[in-house]
Amino acid sequence: MNTLVIAAAQSISIAGDLPANIARHQHLIQAAAAQGVQLLVFPELSLTGYERGLAAELAIAPDAQVLQPLRDVARKLGISAVVGIPIRLSPTGPVLIGALVLAADGSLGIYSKQHLHAGEEAAFAPGSGGPVLALGVDRVALAVCADFSHASHAAAAAANGANIYAAGVLITEGGYAPDTTLLQGYAAEHSMVVLMANHAGTTGGWESAGRSAIWAADGSLIAAAHGVGELLVIARRNSGIWSGQVAQV
Repeated sequence: MNTLVIAAAQSISIAGDLPANIARHQHLIQAAAAQGVQLLVFPELSLTGYERGLAAELAIAPDAQVLQPLRDVARKLGISAVVGIPIRLSPTGPVLIGALVLAADGSLGIYSKQHLHAGEEAAFAPGSGGPVLALGVDRVALAVCADFSHASHAAAAAANGANIYAAGVLITEGGYAPDTTLLQGYAAEHSMVVLMANHAGTTGGWESAGRSAIWAADGSLIAAAHGVGELLVIARRNSGIWSGQVAQV
């Protein structure tokens, strides 16, 4: 089997400060590339913070020029990065919770959160998901937080040929045990590697639990952060065997 390196970016978001968050994302992308990471996944709404009240103001078109520096660094370093931001697919369209794929080849992929948490409907509309990503011989299905709370979402990913399920999330301490039980269960049930990228600290008034993690396709844990704080959770596959590490940034 081909070598593969994937990682969760457990990142800190500054509320509503897109330029500062872009700069921090660039740093994390560079740190991940130095570790040989090919796919780096950020938390839900990583570029703005989980700020429902600011979402309409901050929402951008997926191909907005403001994100070009991130796309450029991803292409230059040969890494695909999945970043979270509110998006509008048309100037007058609804605000969606987006996960944008800034691909290593310079292309742009769009995923929009399909299932909203209670209360999110005040700021966002449900999205339509997105295609499975090709990463060499691997196939990656994306999810954003509440998406994975629906078993049908992970089942559809597996049915569409995904062997990796990558979720950008905001999970608090109270939700951590049940949510990670679900994710670990999907790994074993569908024989998919499951990656969860959680926020590194407080965002939108919520205290993130951190502890981003990656599980192997049999449900065993490859690597996990021990708490909050900015870092990378990395999983490497060599000759079909996975190993993991947590790297400070």
